Amino acid sequence: MRFTEEHEAIRNTIAQFIDKEINPYCDQWEKDGIFPAHKLFKKMGDLGLLGIAKPAEYGGMGLDYSYQIVFSEELGRIASGGVSMAIGVQTDMSTPAMAKFGSNYIKEEFLSKAIAGDAVCSIAVSEPHAGSDVANIKTTAVKDGDDYIINGTKMWITNATQADYLCLLANTGGDKPHKSKSLIVVPTNTPGISFSEKLDKLGMRSSDTAQIFFDEVRVPQKNLIGEEGMGFTYQMIQFQEERLYCAAGLLKSMEHCINTTIEYTRERQAFGKPLLDQQVIHFRLAELQTEVEALRALTYDAVDGYINGMEVTLKASMAKLKAGRLVREVTDACLQYWGGMGFMWDNPVSRAYRDQRLSSIGGGADEVMLGIICKKMGILPRLI
Repeated sequence: MRFTEEHEAIRNTIAQFIDKEINPYCDQWEKDGIFPAHKLFKKMGDLGLLGIAKPAEYGGMGLDYSYQIVFSEELGRIASGGVSMAIGVQTDMSTPAMAKFGSNYIKEEFLSKAIAGDAVCSIAVSEPHAGSDVANIKTTAVKDGDDYIINGTKMWITNATQADYLCLLANTGGDKPHKSKSLIVVPTNTPGISFSEKLDKLGMRSSDTAQIFFDEVRVPQKNLIGEEGMGFTYQMIQFQEERLYCAAGLLKSMEHCINTTIEYTRERQAFGKPLLDQQVIHFRLAELQTEVEALRALTYDAVDGYINGMEVTLKASMAKLKAGRLVREVTDACLQYWGGMGFMWDNPVSRAYRDQRLSSIGGGADEVMLGIICKKMGILPRLI
């Protein structure tokens, strides 16, 4: 995949924005357990950063997904994983289905506002007993006149307490689990919606993650995205961009861990010389950087196929799996070389260690990625 001057212009714009508008405030947002999503997203929307690959007629730039992946990669520069995750939810997890399958009404009423930064959007799929097992969700949306009546609960919802609307997956009827679900846009100010307190998480502390409850929530049927019963399929397609985002977004984060560790071990003296001069350390850091570059090549290859209309489920799943496992390896190894300083809460590698542990769980756990890969390889046992 080749990058043009236009790609680099987007890269430079987001990098400068992060350095000026995000990173100086991350420590405080981590302490607060929330960041000002509406304020931040509006600034990003004004720069066109929330709709890079979205249709121009609804406020986006109308560029191909290679430009979006440059954006996603630069988000790895953010010093708080919760903030970068929240932005990714807005751009790569809750709005792709609206852009691809939504009616003109959906695009004008909801997508355009998300692109402009005038609204915060979230994806509501996971439930207390159905995270990666999407086919087993229990939330229902039953027709009543021109409306749907929604009942159920959603769990682990990023941007929950600040979201203006949700891209929600619910059962709308039918006995086949892959044909019985639909994606519906649900405004969060609708009567019957309530929220838990912010969840007290190991990492991603700046993200206002919460559980959402739906009790006889009435929304118009025109809020349906695409066709009824196609929600599972739409969500699987939407997951493709989420998984590519995850892989790309971890590249710069891992490189930051490696580079800050190099700086620290170059200055830290032990046994009469810099720690970095220990062969075991500089060899290990070189090995980790090599692994990051290998992941970058796999991710770029998957993106290249995606923008050229190829089926990239296998490579996207491989990239997501490798990213989740590699970031755990990188942060653990780097933290070790910081010694006692690495065990401090405010250490940047310590924060990455906590934040990025989610990468092997969210967006499809490692085990789900392995199942998909095995299926594509033709080695997954058939259920009897």
